[in-house]
Amino acid sequence: MSTISTGNAYLDSLRVAEEKVKVDDGSNQMLDQEDFLKLLTEQLSMQDPSKPVDNDQMISQMASFSTVEGISQMTNQFESLNSVMTSSQALQASTLVGQKVLIPANTGHQASGEGIDAVISLPEPSPGVSVAVQSSTGELIKTINLANLPAGNNEISWDGTDESGNLVEAGNYTIKATGKVDGEVQELAVSTYSHVASVSLGNSANGVILNLRGLGNISLNEVLAVSEG
Repeated sequence: MSTISTGNAYLDSLRVAEEKVKVDDGSNQMLDQEDFLKLLTEQLSMQDPSKPVDNDQMISQMASFSTVEGISQMTNQFESLNSVMTSSQALQASTLVGQKVLIPANTGHQASGEGIDAVISLPEPSPGVSVAVQSSTGELIKTINLANLPAGNNEISWDGTDESGNLVEAGNYTIKATGKVDGEVQELAVSTYSHVASVSLGNSANGVILNLRGLGNISLNEVLAVSEG
């Protein structure tokens, strides 16, 4: 924008000074430290000489502003740190692709002839445990009887065959186990191994997500163990 000269040097100097004034359009509603110091200076210049502002009050105001500003900066730093950590975790989790992970679910996916590996957790030794393999519709595919299992985690394998030794179709199958605990037959906790097909970067709440073959998604935080594929 060009400036029209009036021919009067004094008036022209006033016009130039006026054009250089920055106009606040009100878009910035945030107060920074510089704005706070300006307000504080204005407050001091307008105070009643007979009733000056108490020193403790001034210090309290400055401390409150510094605290708020510090919390805001800390929040931004934590958000940046969380983003970096999540990305790093996703990069590390990418090495799990093609591997098997143990998940807290008794349903696993098997390709034809591959079978399913699982873990049965026992609170105490059991003289006998019965394992039932069921299809997604609840049909009993095979029963496996195990004897004298110790307390703790016991790994088992189903070879993907039915009672006649025939390979079953690929799909999802549920493994249920029952055994004696405290002298009574109870259902036991079963975890299954699943193949990791891919890894996704979730949000700050979920973190890294593992995409399991045939089963869907699970958070990396829920994985109990990792095994070779």
